[in-house]
Amino acid sequence: MKIRIKHSEVRELLAGKEFDFPKYTTQIMNLANQNSQGTRSKVVGQMSDLIQEFEGKTIEEWQEWYFEKHPDSLEVATDKVWEMVKKLKDAISDIDKELVEKWVEELVIVKTFAGLKFQEAILIKLSKHFDKPYRLAQQVDERQGIDGFLGESPISIKPITYKAKKGLNEFIKIPIVFFSKNKERILIEFDDEEFHKVLK
Repeated sequence: MKIRIKHSEVRELLAGKEFDFPKYTTQIMNLANQNSQGTRSKVVGQMSDLIQEFEGKTIEEWQEWYFEKHPDSLEVATDKVWEMVKKLKDAISDIDKELVEKWVEELVIVKTFAGLKFQEAILIKLSKHFDKPYRLAQQVDERQGIDGFLGESPISIKPITYKAKKGLNEFIKIPIVFFSKNKERILIEFDDEEFHKVLK
């Protein structure tokens, strides 16, 4: 015989009470918590360390022990999350179908394209920095390690990890722009002096 116990049921069995939330509310509260950092370790303590330090057996003992160490933490965390929930409620009132349509367009069309074609964004940024026109490389250029042109000068656009590769400069004899990406931004690095010397 096999019996499945859901994680939510484990919590209810141990707490001795049911935690029932209206549909979608936990998602909103999770988002509010992420934005407000209401349950970060500096507010509620480092939970993984605290539970290891705790030597009791029951949830009642855990609650008493925890509140001795962090007497105000739940109140502070609640206030932080509640303030953010109020801000989210205000933001939701600003959302209409037109705004949703704009968001979907950016996600499906613009972000997808930008994620794949970010090299052109780098070229545009450099074009503005050096006040030079830009163009993307053709297939024949790409075979020579060229990713684009500023004015008439070819350049290469490589991930920052290329910096660690030995003998890179022996193979690429044109100015290189290095980039790194995360969810928030693209960081580009280049030798400004070198670029000024070679740009035509």
